[in-house]
Amino acid sequence: MPVRKGAPALLSAGTLCAALLLTGCARPAPPAPALSTPKPPAAAPAPAAPAAPAAGGARPERAARIPGIGPATQARIPDGTTQAFVVTGATVDSNTAMTVLYERDPAGRWTEAAGPWPAHNALRGWTADHSAGDLRTPIGVFRIGDAGGRLPDPGARVPYDQDEEFAISGTGFSGEPLEGSFDHVIAIDYNRVPGRTPLDKERPLGAEKGGGVWIHVDHGGPTQACVALERGTLRELLVALDPAREPVVVMGPAPELAR
Repeated sequence: MPVRKGAPALLSAGTLCAALLLTGCARPAPPAPALSTPKPPAAAPAPAAPAAPAAGGARPERAARIPGIGPATQARIPDGTTQAFVVTGATVDSNTAMTVLYERDPAGRWTEAAGPWPAHNALRGWTADHSAGDLRTPIGVFRIGDAGGRLPDPGARVPYDQDEEFAISGTGFSGEPLEGSFDHVIAIDYNRVPGRTPLDKERPLGAEKGGGVWIHVDHGGPTQACVALERGTLRELLVALDPAREPVVVMGPAPELAR
């Protein structure tokens, strides 16, 4: 039986805002009286002028975005998420990518926590409308909270299922052996039920929309639809992911992610 640990993360919606601080000025002091007249009692200090409203009623500035991520993509990252694994391809047809793990601090600033790391994605690149067998990786923002593999848990905080069913054989598109590719995997929540083992085969959008899209061990070539990282890198990512940070993967070609 698989061994499961931890608890799946929950998603929320929206974006964070940073406050805009405005200051006022004090009024000038009144002129001194003439020497020929008695000096009156000292006047009370003039009150500070009230802060002026932002020009045109403008809203405070938004929190900083993840580097390379545009406003439309950033808006899809839930409010509660403070950990984002970004996978960026050069073009829509690229089957190699660069990956970076970003984290958001309490002030709303995103900073690079780990990486950059090289990766492979699907043979034909990327798509915003994935279907089974199209050999493209889905574009979008997806939750990541369940993991597993043929090998024991390397110390993950997300739920991890160790199972011999993660074994794989055969060869990839470049003739490279696939053995060991599923020694560790992280399920991407595309067309799956969150909170279950990556081996679960229920497809809420229907089988024709594909599924089983994982982050797994790189076998040295393009994938069917998954993202593949070098073994040591994947283990590092597994240990870094924190369910309390509600982690997501943000993935696609650079022009799409910049929107």
